[in-house]
Amino acid sequence: MGAIKDEVSQVISVQRERFKLAEVFTISRGSRTEAKVLTVRVTKNGVTGWGECVPYARYNETLDSVTEEIAGLPADVTRDALQDLLPAGAARNAVDCALWDLEAKSSGKRVWEQAGLPAPKPEITAYTLSLASPEEMEAQARKHAFRPLLKIKLGTPDDMPRLEAVRRGAPDARIIVDANEGWSADVYADLAPHLVRLGVALVEQPLPAGDDDALIGMDRPVPVCADESCHDRESLPKLAGKYDVVNIKLDKTGGLTEALALRDAAIKQGYGIMVGCMVGSSLAMAPATLVAQGAVITDLDGPLLLAEDRAKPLVFDDAGVHPPEAALWG
Repeated sequence: MGAIKDEVSQVISVQRERFKLAEVFTISRGSRTEAKVLTVRVTKNGVTGWGECVPYARYNETLDSVTEEIAGLPADVTRDALQDLLPAGAARNAVDCALWDLEAKSSGKRVWEQAGLPAPKPEITAYTLSLASPEEMEAQARKHAFRPLLKIKLGTPDDMPRLEAVRRGAPDARIIVDANEGWSADVYADLAPHLVRLGVALVEQPLPAGDDDALIGMDRPVPVCADESCHDRESLPKLAGKYDVVNIKLDKTGGLTEALALRDAAIKQGYGIMVGCMVGSSLAMAPATLVAQGAVITDLDGPLLLAEDRAKPLVFDDAGVHPPEAALWG
């Protein structure tokens, strides 16, 4: 009887991790003091690639449900097969990014080389001020006024004093606003002229995703960005006439593979590109730095909001967020 040749199998593992935040982070839906993430590792032939995702309750995701999705995958799943096995979302994101990293570490070629992209450069990133009283937000703005781009979390009927306060605190910073679906059409219409007056460069998801048809025909004196209304390429037909920019987040697209495809499709359809993130570690941001090249707005400040990070974190400096070293990802 001939000897049977052993084939090295691929192994997928999932680990729950928590990263403490430097300060309480608040948006219109609630507050948190830590980032709860899932770290996925894919090992083959003694080489391990990894990725991170942040399950998001807004999309009915939990740590348990996303772990279960990943556990249901065949161990030998390929990146191409993955796109059809899981829907766009956190589970597919972590596995997709881990497989990209595995390919890079196995081949000795960085991910951008594999993807046929130019070598990435630093991109100026927004820094997020969480929702608080006008006095607290003015103090936050003053503390971070040296940053070139600030993002303000809003989304209440009483946001005008907050806007004024942040502009007082950071008179020279470029400002973008994220309403997190918290405004009505009437509130947005009332605020729009003041967004212009206060020099706001972009407003993100002013209306709930299910009610954003109200944006059709409305004046958009400040560019409006789709966040919750845009997940992957299938979202694009529903955005026409409502939005000027799309916010690409890997936890929504289901990984780098679809994020790059969404970016290309959105640009062809005339949309500006914003690249955003959930609150996670440098591992979660690393693949997104490739998507952010040349974006209108880069919002990859997750690690700046943490009190602790990965062992080989991304570098943030005056030039912006730098692409990852191979020791971190890709």
